[in-house]
Amino acid sequence: MKATVADVASPQPDQSGHYFSSDPAVTSAPAEVELVLPEGRLIRLATDRGVFSADRVDPGTRVLLAEGPPVRGPVLADVGCGYGPIAVTLALRAPEATVWAVDVNERARGLCRANAEANGVAERVRVVAPEDVPADLIVDQVWSNPPIRIGKAALHDLLTSWLERLEPDHGTAELVVQKHLGSDSLARWLEANGWPTTRRSSRAGYRLLSVSATGTYPTDDPEDGK
Repeated sequence: MKATVADVASPQPDQSGHYFSSDPAVTSAPAEVELVLPEGRLIRLATDRGVFSADRVDPGTRVLLAEGPPVRGPVLADVGCGYGPIAVTLALRAPEATVWAVDVNERARGLCRANAEANGVAERVRVVAPEDVPADLIVDQVWSNPPIRIGKAALHDLLTSWLERLEPDHGTAELVVQKHLGSDSLARWLEANGWPTTRRSSRAGYRLLSVSATGTYPTDDPEDGK
């Protein structure tokens, strides 16, 4: 039986200066990073201290964008969007889709808005705090490099709240998790709580997990057992 929660996301620890703080106390130090997508597109992204992976696009995010499935559906979500590498990429790859970019970190949300504007997708990327997500939002695909370091209980609540929003006939969640941070135990927990989960691929120390609302999502893992 699937676990249920009432809220969009559970409260996250508010530790000053951490990327999962709602209002990072560290001094601002604006910078810029580049992301080259497999299709050859170059994306420039503004970053800052106090947000996740400010000095480079996180390797897990790069694996997710390189190895993930085709973008599907008119409503997408980037959960834990940070400064927006996933949200901006989804919007560029799916010109007809609306992307909900969600993060507890106010500084990250501001950067995500600026990066969506700079890359010409601001009208289709809706950047919001978790509490501002519409209660009736249904999502075709969730994409996430989830905030593992918020703690297991908070992570489980966060994922459950979004998995319950998947379109029941075809919705999927595409997650990237480092192997040594518990990707396999997370997959077991998802399965135990009623969310059919398969390992899409394994690259550079990361697992890509595809979580289905129906259990019909076809995946394979060319490195299974490695």
